[in-house]
Amino acid sequence: MNESNTEEGGVKGTDRLLSLDVFRGITIAGMILVNNPGTWSHIYWPLEHAQWHGWTPTDLVFPFFLFIVGVSITLALGRRVERGGSKRDLYLKIARRSVLIYALGLFLAGFPYFNLSSIRLTGVLARISVCYLVTALIFINTRWRTQAFVAAVLLVAYCVVLTKVATPGYAVGDLSKEGSIASFVDRKLLGNHIWKGGGKIYDPEGILSTFPAIATTLLGVLAGHWLRRRADDYEKVAALFVAGVACAVAGWCWNPFFPINKALWTSSYVLFTAGLALQLLAVCYWLIDIKGYKRWALAFRVFGVNALAVFVLTGWMARVMTIKEWWNFTRTDGTAGANLQTFVYQRAFASWLSPVNASLAYAVCFVLLWLGLMAILYRKKIYIKV
Repeated sequence: MNESNTEEGGVKGTDRLLSLDVFRGITIAGMILVNNPGTWSHIYWPLEHAQWHGWTPTDLVFPFFLFIVGVSITLALGRRVERGGSKRDLYLKIARRSVLIYALGLFLAGFPYFNLSSIRLTGVLARISVCYLVTALIFINTRWRTQAFVAAVLLVAYCVVLTKVATPGYAVGDLSKEGSIASFVDRKLLGNHIWKGGGKIYDPEGILSTFPAIATTLLGVLAGHWLRRRADDYEKVAALFVAGVACAVAGWCWNPFFPINKALWTSSYVLFTAGLALQLLAVCYWLIDIKGYKRWALAFRVFGVNALAVFVLTGWMARVMTIKEWWNFTRTDGTAGANLQTFVYQRAFASWLSPVNASLAYAVCFVLLWLGLMAILYRKKIYIKV
C-alpha cells in the first residue's frame, strides 16, 4: 500500500508525494498509539472509540487510512490506466496484493493458536484488502464521474437499508448494537467468526458496513484525481480544503437523521471523516510540498513509507507480549500470572505514574520503539511492500 508515486501536477517525475507519506505516517502513528495502551482499563477519552453513536479522535484513524489508500490508488495506477493496453497485469497485481493483505489479517487474527473454528474473518486488514480490491477495479475501469456516482449510490443505499429494513424482533430503523440490520447480518453470516470484543453482537468491520467503507476509499480516489491535475498548487490546496469543509458539514447535517457511527460506518460518518481527511491532506500538501517545511514531518515519513509493515509487526508484537502461557511474571500486588506486557507496564510505568498516565506513557514508548526500528529501515532505504 506504499506505492504513492505521482506523475504530474505538484510532484515531479516519479518522486513520492511527501505530504501523502506524512499523512499516512500520522495515521499509522495514531493507530499504534490507540491500539497499545498500557492497560485498557485506564485510557484518556480521546484515545478511546466512541461507545456507539458519536466520534472521538480515535474514530478518525481507520477512515483516514482508507482515504489514503484511495489517494494512493489514483497516484500509483493513474498513468498506467491512461496508457491503455492490456489490463491483465494490473488485475493480477491488484488481486495478489489484496490476497496478501487479507492473509496477513488472518495471520494476526489467528496467532498463535490458529483455531479455525473461531478465527475472525473480518478486521482492519481484511477491510483494507476488500476496499483496495473493489476500489482499484472500479478505478481502472471507470472515469472519475462514475467513481463519484458509485460512492454516492453506496452511501444513499446503505442509509436506506439501515433505516428502512428491520431486523427480526426490532423496530424499523433501529441502529442499536443488537438491533441494526448490519449487526444482524454479521451475526447470521459470520457466526462464531464474528468479532468477540463486542460480545459477538456486532462487528465493527462487518459485512454490510464494508460497502460505505468502499465509498470512503473512493472519495480518496477522487482527491487523487484532483492532485494529478495540471493546476496551480495553491488552487489544489484551496479546492481540497473547501471540499473537505463541505463534506464535513454535509456529514454533520446528516448526523441527526443517520448518526455518525464508526462501528456501523454510517454514511454521515463517511462524509464527516472524509471531509476532515481532505482538510488534513490539504494542510500537509501546503506545508510540505508547497512551502517545503519538511523537517518536522520526518518521523511521520519514517512510518509512512513502511505503513503496512509497521502495522503488522506492531500487531504481532502486541500479541506475543500478551500470551500468558509464554511468560511467568509476578504482578506488583504479589499475584502470579502476569504476561510480558503487564509486567513491563506495571514495573516500568505504573510503579511511579498514575494509572491513566502510565497507560499513556506505555503507548507512547511503544510508538517510539517502533519509530526507532523503522528509522533503521528508512536510513537503509528499505521499503517493505506487498
